Amino acid sequence: MKNYFMNSASQFLTGNILKICLVLSAVLLMASACKHAEDEVTPATDATVAENQKVNDWILENMQTYYYWNDKLPANPDKTQAPSDFFDSILYTYDATTNPNGDRFSWIQESAEELESSLSGETTTTGMEYNLYLRASGSTGVIAQVLYVLPNSPAEKAGIKRGDIISKVNGQLLTTDNYASLLFTGTTFTFGFATFNGSSLTDTNQSVSVGATVYQENPVFMDSVYTYGSKKIGYLVYNQFVTGPGGPEDHTYDDQIDAIFSFFKNQGVNELVLDLRYNPGGYTSSSANLASLIGKGISTSSVYFKEEWNSTLTPYLTREYGSGFFVQNFVSKAQSIGANLQRVFVLTTDHTASSSELIINGLKPYMQVITIGTTTHGKNVGSITVTDETGEIKWGIQPIVFKSFNSLGQSDYAAGFAPDIEVEEPAVLQPLGSVQEDLLNEALSQITGSSVNARRAVKSGNQLTLLNSSIQRKAGGGRMIKNLKTLQW
Repeated sequence: MKNYFMNSASQFLTGNILKICLVLSAVLLMASACKHAEDEVTPATDATVAENQKVNDWILENMQTYYYWNDKLPANPDKTQAPSDFFDSILYTYDATTNPNGDRFSWIQESAEELESSLSGETTTTGMEYNLYLRASGSTGVIAQVLYVLPNSPAEKAGIKRGDIISKVNGQLLTTDNYASLLFTGTTFTFGFATFNGSSLTDTNQSVSVGATVYQENPVFMDSVYTYGSKKIGYLVYNQFVTGPGGPEDHTYDDQIDAIFSFFKNQGVNELVLDLRYNPGGYTSSSANLASLIGKGISTSSVYFKEEWNSTLTPYLTREYGSGFFVQNFVSKAQSIGANLQRVFVLTTDHTASSSELIINGLKPYMQVITIGTTTHGKNVGSITVTDETGEIKWGIQPIVFKSFNSLGQSDYAAGFAPDIEVEEPAVLQPLGSVQEDLLNEALSQITGSSVNARRAVKSGNQLTLLNSSIQRKAGGGRMIKNLKTLQW
């Protein structure tokens, strides 16, 4: 099958598939029996409603074609709504109690161009990701704990580092009411900090000013090799499945992963720790590339994962492309270290999602996969990027279009993968890659059979209540994305 991420599928279907087209709808103006001048619909309102209907017609027709739950779309949705509201109104909405198999992941963006850029890792950012916690149980106070800082970003240049705690923005203490407006809007920030002594937070007088800028994030964050006797342990921190800065046809980042595994192979690496704790997903092609560098006893005829699409598209895709369209096999990689591995350790948190979970599920039939950390996000479905190639519709949508299964037909992780060894990230964070960092330390201890640097005995979880995370706002966050650009409808 194709090694695609879902990226630009606004092309035309033929035969028995709905033809995607723009439908320009007339606007029906309702008038009351007693019409007054002030009741007249103004031209601006009329134009807005007409534009909404045009965009919403385009949205609905694409969703009727591609959406995994297209048989659950409403029969007569209100097309006069703003496109974002309309899109939300037609989704097969998830509910933990009444509809646990519903849609948690489809989304829409006003600018298709910005959507495609952000999916390749380009965003306007200060260059750091953080978790948001309540200052104390029942409190309305909020703090942001920095998880990692991007190299050469404004945040790094300002001296911000992993583990720093931000308690103020622009002179205001963060609260449940203001944190979103203070942290997620604007481009210039003055961050004030607090310290944590293990039981309480104390605000300090320290502050730094940081400006957000357009930044291309390289998801290949760091790699190391640790040697303990006969154990050569490769370690990779990989924060998003992005093929390259130029989009799905650019394989710059995939090539960097290949180079790292070539180094691992030359170093005789025989144990692997894959750090996906902050990786919310991305291109399935990059996931297949990484899995093919790890899998034991695999070949190009070995199934990595299979896809289930809706009943509208499945017959067409089968007829046009064969049943192989729905199967992603492993790919041949000269840099693979799978022959030297018996198992792989994967570090996880709730941010570990989608194409990251695909790694866990797809490798399990072939080798032991040991997860360390906390329960993963739980996303066993994938999406495509749909844009209007005529350029008339500026919006872009990212609908869920398939469900994934491994070679054994398993797809039972909608609630996430519970860790084999539970280790919660603490309130005081060690640098990534440090042998004293809790999750990595546990993996090293499991591999060596003994405590590494006596760190294992002093692990302690984070007692603060998690509220939100900047990682959830990353494009592709929690997404398993497939590129359909080369398909001809």
